[in-house]
Amino acid sequence: MPDPLIRMRGITKRFPGVIALDGVDFTLQPGEVHALMGENGAGKSTLVKVLTGAEAFEEGKIFLGGSDTPIVNHSPQEAQTRGISTVYQEVNLCPNLSVAENLFVGRQPRRLAFVRWGEIRRRARSIMADIGVGIDVEKPLESYSIAVQQMVAIGRAIDMAAQVLILDEPTSSLNESEVRTLFELVRRLKGQGLGIVFITHFLEQVYEVCDRITVLRNGRLAGEYAIETLPRKDLVAAMLGRAFDDLAEIRVAGAAPTATTVPTVSARGLGVHGGVKPFDLNIYPGEVYGLAGLLGSGRTEVARAVYGADSHDTGTLAVKGKPIACSPRDSLKAGLAFCPESRKDEGCVAELTVRENIVLAEQTKRGAFRLIPRDEQEAIAGKYADLLQIKTASLETPIKQLSGGNQQKVILARWLATQPDFLILDEPTRGIDIGTKTEIQKLCVQLAAAGMSVLFISSEIDEMLRTCGRIGVMRDLAKVGELSGDELSSSAVMAQIAGGRHDEA
Repeated sequence: MPDPLIRMRGITKRFPGVIALDGVDFTLQPGEVHALMGENGAGKSTLVKVLTGAEAFEEGKIFLGGSDTPIVNHSPQEAQTRGISTVYQEVNLCPNLSVAENLFVGRQPRRLAFVRWGEIRRRARSIMADIGVGIDVEKPLESYSIAVQQMVAIGRAIDMAAQVLILDEPTSSLNESEVRTLFELVRRLKGQGLGIVFITHFLEQVYEVCDRITVLRNGRLAGEYAIETLPRKDLVAAMLGRAFDDLAEIRVAGAAPTATTVPTVSARGLGVHGGVKPFDLNIYPGEVYGLAGLLGSGRTEVARAVYGADSHDTGTLAVKGKPIACSPRDSLKAGLAFCPESRKDEGCVAELTVRENIVLAEQTKRGAFRLIPRDEQEAIAGKYADLLQIKTASLETPIKQLSGGNQQKVILARWLATQPDFLILDEPTRGIDIGTKTEIQKLCVQLAAAGMSVLFISSEIDEMLRTCGRIGVMRDLAKVGELSGDELSSSAVMAQIAGGRHDEA
């Protein structure tokens, strides 16, 4: 075996109150594509930041090549001088500059004090031709697609004599054709001896292009595997931290959906270009319908497409049998409500009080010229604060002073105050204590019993099995299956997430 390009041993990184990396090992060989996998918060990004000098680390050692002398990169620029380059999901180049200028920014060839623009353009054409991309290098970078911009970033890294190329979620914004083009380049670079670290949530792509997989879980090394020795179902189990056989013992406790001829929400071929692929979905009154899948599988994208937060390019949506335009305002008027995944960025208005946060959606529904009187605001906020047992000093307390679980309850109260027929809950129990989790799960079942339809999205399979009567399964931005009744089990859900059949599991 040749000497590894990179050896990371016992890497430990702490943030206040959190151990982000706990004695992690990682090895990258020349001429291999090595997937770095794990759920959100597993430590993937932190490991890359430690390697590239974006973050310092407290314990452990990093070795390059066959050297036994440890190195420390103090900045990404220092890492680049050692042949380690990163291409991020959001390309960190200058969109207003030309392709050629981006390829050589900060390292322009000069003669005395003058930049040699002719040489820059000539070398830029050669670099892009070498990676199989024929474009006009004098045009602004922003005039090209995200896929081409990523190719430019890769071309820049290669021209800087990179031996290690880190691709961080490189396909998240690409269509299928662009992904194929990128993978052709990855295979070509692999053949030239580069070591490539591939970070992604798309299982299909890992098995298409990677040679080995390192799985992180909760900041620790869960395992390193050759691709041919790790079935997809076992990869999913390693990422989620549960033995596959143990999960087979869990059984559904949710109720079956109410039988009715007209769904509360019906989607037909609904899809978003560059996002979720066209899908069908029927959710009935009195039903809690779950969406399962790994992070990045398309669960949130389905919710946003149904609510109209993302404009759809294909398909139709009907509410109670009547077609509606997909926009948040139309959805709100039609009786739909959406509690987003990120309560911090998309839910809470930090500077507003608990009362103001609770009445926000109802005020929007009524319009700017029908202001809710103060006494009615207090009545609405008090009703749902009592219903959800929100712990707050008063309704006038700024929401930013509440715990995460109580903030989650306030956002849920906001949407319940609109008295919706259809409620979308995207990761409603993430990051909150077990007691509040149980309260929210019970509330979903109670709301369904009262006739409401609920779309419940969670990364915890056992949570959905306790709560949902049917579960749709997402993988690689597509709905790949649906389970109900006796089909509902952890093994069946995980088998579909992993891309296999239940009998194979």
